[in-house]
Amino acid sequence: MMKARGGNLPQPVAGRLSSSKNGGVFLIFGCMKKMAIGFLVVLFLVSVCEAITMVSINGAKVNMRSGPGENYSVLWELGNGFPLKRISEQKNWVKVEDFEGDVGWVYGKLISKEPHFIVKKKRINIRSSPSSKSKVVGKANYGVVFKTLEQKNGWVKVKHENGLTGWISRSLVWGW
Repeated sequence: MMKARGGNLPQPVAGRLSSSKNGGVFLIFGCMKKMAIGFLVVLFLVSVCEAITMVSINGAKVNMRSGPGENYSVLWELGNGFPLKRISEQKNWVKVEDFEGDVGWVYGKLISKEPHFIVKKKRINIRSSPSSKSKVVGKANYGVVFKTLEQKNGWVKVKHENGLTGWISRSLVWGW
């Protein structure tokens, strides 16, 4: 028997028997309707989660535009690894949102599924291990991008393009 939060999953229970005009008997399960609705809700939530995923920039200078095409104005120029939330797609263009809430469009071939984080605080410590008591091996300012190596207990092991590797508290960065 499968377990769920708060106890066992509901089991189908016979509600009542009813007769049809042709004499057949139908068993109506009271719980089946609730289970079907629950399944549809889970299916909806999974499809929403799949629609919004994280991506990162794959290129040194990539334009985030106001619309899905080269004729739209450039909002920002993004660097390699810059993490973004993928909102939707239109032809070869991907609608994205950055860590500050700015929304724009990036050409689809210039994004990657490689995980990265960006510093969202003014200045942060990079540590030798996942603990606020561990040695500080570096510091990073707002907007610095790191490649994600590992995540563990609210900490992220990252690597900067200059080679610096260390741990950052997850609450200080945005991305995946």
